[in-house]
Amino acid sequence: MAKAIALFSGGLDSTLAILTMLRQGIDITAITFLTHFGCDISDRSSCSKDPFAIAQKFGFEVKLCHLADKFIEIVKKPKHGHGRNMNPCIDCRILMLKEAKVLMNILEADLIVTGEVIGQRPMSQMRNTLSMIDKDAGVSGIVLRPLSAKLLEPTIAEINGIVDRELLYEFNGRSRKKQMALAKEFGLIEYPMPAGGCLLTEPNYSNRLKELLMHNPNPSLNELHLLRLGRHFRLSSTCKAIVGRDEKDNSRIEELAEKNDYLLRAENCGSPITLLCGIDAERFIPIAASICARYSDARYLNEISVTVLKKDAAWSEKVQPADEDTLERYRIAKKKELTLRQS
Repeated sequence: MAKAIALFSGGLDSTLAILTMLRQGIDITAITFLTHFGCDISDRSSCSKDPFAIAQKFGFEVKLCHLADKFIEIVKKPKHGHGRNMNPCIDCRILMLKEAKVLMNILEADLIVTGEVIGQRPMSQMRNTLSMIDKDAGVSGIVLRPLSAKLLEPTIAEINGIVDRELLYEFNGRSRKKQMALAKEFGLIEYPMPAGGCLLTEPNYSNRLKELLMHNPNPSLNELHLLRLGRHFRLSSTCKAIVGRDEKDNSRIEELAEKNDYLLRAENCGSPITLLCGIDAERFIPIAASICARYSDARYLNEISVTVLKKDAAWSEKVQPADEDTLERYRIAKKKELTLRQS
C-alpha cells in the first residue's frame, strides 16, 4: 500500500486533502506542527481542538511535532520576509515541509500531502510561490496538493500511477463553497470555520513581540506566553508591567509569575492582577502599583492601597491611580511603529 505524510492542522482544507487520499487507498500518517504562537492543541481557533478525534473517525494516524526554537529563529529573521505582521508564512511552510520530508524518509512514504489551495492566501499559496517553497524545502515533485492538483504540474506520485489525478480537484481562490460541498460528500459534518489561528498574524500580538525582541533578542518561553495576556507597559529596557483584563487573564498571569516577579492587586475592590517582572523591577513598584490602581474599580479615589506580593512576602503600597499621560508614556500600544533591530 502506498504511504503519504500529510500536513494536518485539523482545519477543513487539510482534512479534505487527507480524506481525498484515503479514498484512493493511500495510507496516511498525519503530522500536526506546534509552535509557541497559537498552534497548540489546547488553544486552537482556526484548527480543530482535537485533531485526534477526526483521525480516529476516519482512520488515520496523527503525530505531533513541536517546531520550538527552529521556528522562533525564522520568526526573528525570515529569509523570505514577514507578512503584514510578524508572520513568516513562506519560511514557516518551508520548515514544515523539511520536517515532513524527514518523517517521510523514516517511514519510507511515497509522497507528502497538504491542504493548500491556490490563491487562498496571497503570501504563501500562489502558484509560483508554491513551486519556490517546494524547491527551497527540497521536496519538488513529491508534494501533492489534492484540492488544487489539476491546476498544478503532475507530481511524481501521479506520474507513476500511485495517485489517480482524475480523482483530484481544481479548487482556487478564497471561497470555501466547494470545500463545504466536498465535506458534505465525505460525511464531514463538524469542522472549524476559517479564522486567524496564528498569533503572528494579529497586529497587537505582533507589535508586542517586535517590542520584546528589540529589548531581548532571546526571550524565554514564559515571556512569549505573557504576550497573549493583558495590557503591557514598558517601564525600562529590562522591566515590564502586565495588567490583567479579566479573571481569565488574572489566573493565567498568576500561573506564569516566576519567583523573582512581583504580583500586585488593589485592596478592597475589584482589581486586575498586575505582574511586574524584569531586572531592577523593585525600582518600579510605585509605578506598577499606580497603573494597577488605575485599572481597579477604585480608580476614581485619590489614594488606593495596593498589595504587593513576592515569594512569601507581602506588603501594601499607597498610591494615586496613574493618569492618562502616565499610561500613554509606558503603554506598549498598537499605534506605535516598531522596527526590529537587526543583529
